[in-house]
Amino acid sequence: MGNGKVVFVTGAARGIGKEICLEMAKEGYDISLNYRTKTDDIEDLKKQIESYGVRCAIVQGDVASYEECEKMVNQTVEELGKIDILVNNAGITKDGLLLRMSKEDFTNVVDVNLVGTFNVTRNVIPLMVKQRSGRIISIASVVGIAGNAGQTNYSASKAGIIGFTKSLAKEVASRNILVNAIAPGFVATDMTKVLSDDVKENINTMIPLKRIGTPNDIAKAVKFLASEDSSYITGQVLHVDGGMLM
Repeated sequence: MGNGKVVFVTGAARGIGKEICLEMAKEGYDISLNYRTKTDDIEDLKKQIESYGVRCAIVQGDVASYEECEKMVNQTVEELGKIDILVNNAGITKDGLLLRMSKEDFTNVVDVNLVGTFNVTRNVIPLMVKQRSGRIISIASVVGIAGNAGQTNYSASKAGIIGFTKSLAKEVASRNILVNAIAPGFVATDMTKVLSDDVKENINTMIPLKRIGTPNDIAKAVKFLASEDSSYITGQVLHVDGGMLM
């Protein structure tokens, strides 16, 4: 049985986004599931979500396009009635040393990760202001705080999300809209699957808990920030990184 609240998750086809959808569906939230590139798995994921007795809308579009974001938000409201929680999860990487990084690789990452966060949030925020409630949860990264060689584009985009989060939190707090970010450390997704065993072992030595995180670790943090248990928390960056950054 649903709890009457609607969550809009960007980049929800796989990895962390998919896990967020499933975790929130278990809690009774209706899900608006955004993805960019069509895969056969989307319909399966929709069925999985609906098996928890909640509704699920599928909205295709590229967060880097403001117009597509407008359409996706409108479609969500048409199908599910409103948006109570926005999870800005869509993100890409195009790693490389700055010395060899193309302008396209820099702007593509910033356009999806940071401008995409603006595009979706800008279209959702008037709805939340009108209903005088809402939660915006954006997925940042420890790399946006500490930096990482070979990721100037990704680090800049994630640091931008943190600044965006803090500023927006101050703008909309009076309307009972809470705005927070989550900074995952290394998480077992397609992005980290390509790393060699040696690199993974090296990563584990940097993490006090001695393991790479799971998508569910991040999904549980989203669930907390979406819940009434976090009603006095806004403008914060929650580190979910096994103690990697302290």
